[in-house]
Amino acid sequence: MSAILKHEPVRKIGITNRSVSGLVPGKGRYESSLERDLMEILRFDPLVSNFKAQPLTIDYVGRDGRLSHYTPDGLIYFDRTSGELPVLYEVKFRQAFRDDWKNLLPKFRAAKAECFNRGWRFQVFTEREIRTPYLDNVKFLRSFHDREVSEEMTAHILKILWDLDEADPDLLLCALCKDRNNRARMIPLIWRLVGMGVIGCDLNKPLNMRTPLWPVEDT
Repeated sequence: MSAILKHEPVRKIGITNRSVSGLVPGKGRYESSLERDLMEILRFDPLVSNFKAQPLTIDYVGRDGRLSHYTPDGLIYFDRTSGELPVLYEVKFRQAFRDDWKNLLPKFRAAKAECFNRGWRFQVFTEREIRTPYLDNVKFLRSFHDREVSEEMTAHILKILWDLDEADPDLLLCALCKDRNNRARMIPLIWRLVGMGVIGCDLNKPLNMRTPLWPVEDT
């Protein structure tokens, strides 16, 4: 019998002396800094359509032969057009996994079986998958989230970028305006458009003023 999917977290998330707890807007509460960082990535990803923290509890037989229970950290749903299966996941520091792998393996096997029955996939995220240049870029671009860019300015920037075909921020700024003060005011707008996905770049490499940029939307 499959575990019942809940609308609210099945395990109460509280603050302990050994954890970093808090709230990521639109995603929910986290119990570690690593889980917080993953939520920031999910919040940024346009393909993520929904997210549930601690969505279900799975029954399984532990190493001692007794019935045990496991609550994964979260469930990610993707936009249907992406073709991605929902991901049930656990967040663990690599050292914590090494220290407790004998107890974790039965839990993860039970989670994989649950995912197989539901048409999902199971994944364990560690700092190796989460704390990457991509996360640094997400945090950087998040700082421009509240910056407003008018439709006219967006169209103007994209037109110039289309004419250049590909350019780094320095070259784009020079093409947009001659005055240095105006260029300085334009920098946040460019990064905001990158964060919106209107301007493309390789987010797996550190962002800087030499990062290649290209237009994503035609004007």
